[in-house]
Amino acid sequence: MRRVYRQITYCTVLTCCLSLLGNGEIFADEASNPPPLPSGAEAPAQLEASVALNGADMAWMMVSSALVLMMTAPGLALFYGGLVRKKNILGVMMQCVFLMGLMSIIWALWGYSLAFGSDILGGFVGGFDHVLLKGIIPTWENGAVVVPDNGAIPTSLFMVFQMMFFIITPALICGAFAERMKFSSMVVFSILWGTFVYCPIAHWVWSDTGWLCEWNEGAAFPAFDFAGGTVVHISSGFSALVCAILLGKRLGYGQEPMPPHNLTYTFIGATMLWVGWFGFNAGSAGGANAAAVNAFVATHLAAAAGVLAWAVAEWYYNGKPSILGACSGAVAGLVCITPACGTVTPLSGIILGLIAGFACYFACTTLKSKFKYDDSLDAFGVHGIGGTVGAILTGVFATRAITGDAEGSGLLEGNSQQLINQLVSVGAAIVISVIGTIIILKLIDLTMGLRVSKDGEIQGLDLSQHGEEGYIFL
Repeated sequence: MRRVYRQITYCTVLTCCLSLLGNGEIFADEASNPPPLPSGAEAPAQLEASVALNGADMAWMMVSSALVLMMTAPGLALFYGGLVRKKNILGVMMQCVFLMGLMSIIWALWGYSLAFGSDILGGFVGGFDHVLLKGIIPTWENGAVVVPDNGAIPTSLFMVFQMMFFIITPALICGAFAERMKFSSMVVFSILWGTFVYCPIAHWVWSDTGWLCEWNEGAAFPAFDFAGGTVVHISSGFSALVCAILLGKRLGYGQEPMPPHNLTYTFIGATMLWVGWFGFNAGSAGGANAAAVNAFVATHLAAAAGVLAWAVAEWYYNGKPSILGACSGAVAGLVCITPACGTVTPLSGIILGLIAGFACYFACTTLKSKFKYDDSLDAFGVHGIGGTVGAILTGVFATRAITGDAEGSGLLEGNSQQLINQLVSVGAAIVISVIGTIIILKLIDLTMGLRVSKDGEIQGLDLSQHGEEGYIFL
């Protein structure tokens, strides 16, 4: 009986799918051949930018935006949530979902303008051209709808895609101070850090007038950063290191075991990050085009190589490969390829993934053990180190076969200047991230304090900060 029921169900689903496909063809025909207007009727006001807009590009960028949002929650929330002790899992998830709300509003009100507005303060940051989404969202002018465009997509779509990066970057930093920072302090830190650290770096690297922007012909050091190696990973990674050091170690760190409480969550989160990263990197092409395809393929192969590198390193040094190591290796490979995916071949992506897997493994084990800092979830070891390695190697492996520019190549094709540009961009991102984070943390510590109380930390952030428990067994 169950077999018959399943067969009937499958047939029903198949019939519905075929019907939808048929309807899609009908709708497509209607769209391409609209019915004529009645005699004497006036044509509706048309979207001024509609001629330039491309449906495929818009569809891909909307999907990419959703994929990047998914990386924060549930992706990062599960990845980080499984790594903390069970008394802190809701604290991690609350950080992620709250930042999805908070950073979205900040980006719409003033963040996008500071990142992509015209230069102020000598090009240190963008101006106030687009505050409250001025010039970004559709307006009604002279009897018609005017849609500001960014190439083949509406500017509002470009804005919301960039918003997702603004959301996940401070969420990555949370991994460094997990299990010990006050929620209220985290909120204030994220507002200030996003405004005074993230926005200036994004302006330098991605704004048309940025001094590190590869598209700016007048840039002093045009660096390749296709999807955020400096803007997202180096900035968050080195800020995370500062947070870990200034907040101090967790109570009992190094004296009592603090193993991940649920590696199943971590595995699910890591694989969701892997899928979401296709939107992160391939979406940075700005449309459905050949650059997006190359970024997609290079991203996947780098992640695959990262899995193998970290697992092999564990296998050699510890005698056994672990699921945590494989997941960490995948993220390391993804981080490393982020700045390079639009300028290197997929085969070079494999090399970057392998190097990142080994480099991040040693950063999260040997380096962390030697200097004895408590980077709770290895935000610096994976994102800081992986982002730095990726940004530098971009200057080595970049090829004109991908950039399509005779001068758009790296060291292997004789362009040593590009490696210099990459090193300058890395240094600039590190300097502003470290200095900015120190100042922000010191101000917060003086005014409201950074850490939860000793009793609150022992009790766990789920109860002490949110009054909830992640696991209630009846």
